[in-house]
Amino acid sequence: MASEDLISDKWDLCLSNAIVKGGIGFGAGVIASVVLFRRRPWPVFTGLGFGLGQSYSECNRHFNPLLIPGQKLVKDGEGKQRSGSA
Repeated sequence: MASEDLISDKWDLCLSNAIVKGGIGFGAGVIASVVLFRRRPWPVFTGLGFGLGQSYSECNRHFNPLLIPGQKLVKDGEGKQRSGSA
């Protein structure tokens, strides 16, 4: 698989995660706002922020797998570096 395809797949996954998790956070914020907080706007923005923050964190891990605890760079038999578990 070409490197452009790998990056494209990662971006697609990140954007879909942002849409889904942001929407779930938005929906949870709307429900909390209506049910618990007498239609205040801050629960909606808080839920949206939590959802987008979670998607950003997962996207960061997809583009930099060394941020996952226990991962390190190892050299394979050809001298190329790849990420592997400790």
